[in-house]
Amino acid sequence: MKLTSLLVPENPVPHPRRVLITGCLGQLGRTLQATLTDHVRLGIDLPDCDITDPAVVPFIEAHAPDIIIHTAAYTNVDGAESNPDLVFRINMWGTHNLALACQRTGAPLLYISTNEVFDGTRTTSAYYEWETINPLSVYARSKAAGEAVVRTLLQRFYIVRIAWLFAPGGNNFPRKIIENADKHGRLRVVSDEFGNPTYAPDLAAAISQLITTEHFGIYHLVNGGSCSRYEFASEVLRQAGRGHVPVTPVAHSEWERPSTPPLHALLANTNAAALGITLRPWQEALAAFFQTS
Repeated sequence: MKLTSLLVPENPVPHPRRVLITGCLGQLGRTLQATLTDHVRLGIDLPDCDITDPAVVPFIEAHAPDIIIHTAAYTNVDGAESNPDLVFRINMWGTHNLALACQRTGAPLLYISTNEVFDGTRTTSAYYEWETINPLSVYARSKAAGEAVVRTLLQRFYIVRIAWLFAPGGNNFPRKIIENADKHGRLRVVSDEFGNPTYAPDLAAAISQLITTEHFGIYHLVNGGSCSRYEFASEVLRQAGRGHVPVTPVAHSEWERPSTPPLHALLANTNAAALGITLRPWQEALAAFFQTS
């Protein structure tokens, strides 16, 4: 095993922390490496380092991180339905290995989870951090299992639930909407699935604030406001100068897919907001996305 990346501060602070980021090549991992510039950033990802291999525990111990930010995950929600063993091996047992590494090093763990741990059956309000989860899909159950591992094995942890992540240069919803609009000239988008778009640079900045507080616990870090997939797509096209492309709203039942996404799993940012950590409205974040993409 070896580190995928090692970045040192350009302008060192008196006591920079050693932050180990799993999944450092993914949307959020890349963004965290670009955001946490005051710290030494140790990045691991496939193929250099496999979190499901028990050998990752002594490997991490040898690098002595001050905190681990765990973004690595199997995130193909539909593909997860036909690969449950692989999904749980990565999302639960991989997390288990990282928790063991945290036990050995004394480093806290920040685990990235998902709004999909809620069933989304409630339509009157968003879910708070302390509410009981009820995951529906294989992917959601594996992420909930990862949460349980973190809570069981560690006392010093952050569980950060996010939703509908998008980042500059990533393979994400806004990019797919634009590509399909340009290819087909019209779109059909689900109008009865609701969530909180989350812009990776805003999330990374919030995580940077959060890890300095050492107020451990469960957090919902999403951009302000919420929308349906249809509303998100319509705003993407408007801001991308493609507002003329017709978008037809359709029910989720008309869009066959292997998984069962929660229809109304909105997240309320209560705990982080109490610490003064909030993210701007998703429409403003989307405008920033287009300015940097």
